[in-house]
Amino acid sequence: MLHGVDVSAHQTDFETDGLDFVFVKATEGRSYVNPRLKNQVKRVRDAECVVGFYHFLWPGHVNEQAEYFLDRTPEREGDLLAVDWEQTGEGTRASSADKDRFIREVKRLRPHHRVLLYCNRSFWINHDTSSYSGDGLWIAECGKAAAPRIEADWRIHQYTDDPLDKNVADFPSREAMRAWATV
Repeated sequence: MLHGVDVSAHQTDFETDGLDFVFVKATEGRSYVNPRLKNQVKRVRDAECVVGFYHFLWPGHVNEQAEYFLDRTPEREGDLLAVDWEQTGEGTRASSADKDRFIREVKRLRPHHRVLLYCNRSFWINHDTSSYSGDGLWIAECGKAAAPRIEADWRIHQYTDDPLDKNVADFPSREAMRAWATV
């Protein structure tokens, strides 16, 4: 198992010691770009960790959101892409169909990168209608690392959010994760 974290603009300082991968929030909707994106990615690359980028999905305008995300996300072999599907700050959520369309559009626009679905256990069980997670499920559920209470196969498990979102990934090495990331 590999160890990693996911960060957004809220994490002004984070350690990379002991980490194998880091997902950095790149964009949200069609108007937000993480103002710390460039510096956070440099920090992760300097630590030789696997880099992932995620987009926080809002309801509607799915193709435009996919283009917005990729236009603002560096393209490098071995990087991972993900969609963050959860409730927005306004209490709304993208539909399961929106989530599926977003993943398919990102895969179409960047065919040589794996695309993951990030969601919490409740969304996976109560809101997902297709069981489609692109190239892999990144499931969030607090508890024992690598033991989410779901029946679906998963690639990454976020097991705590205190003090950071900590994750484990089902890969034997960084090199294996990077190789898998490139289609």
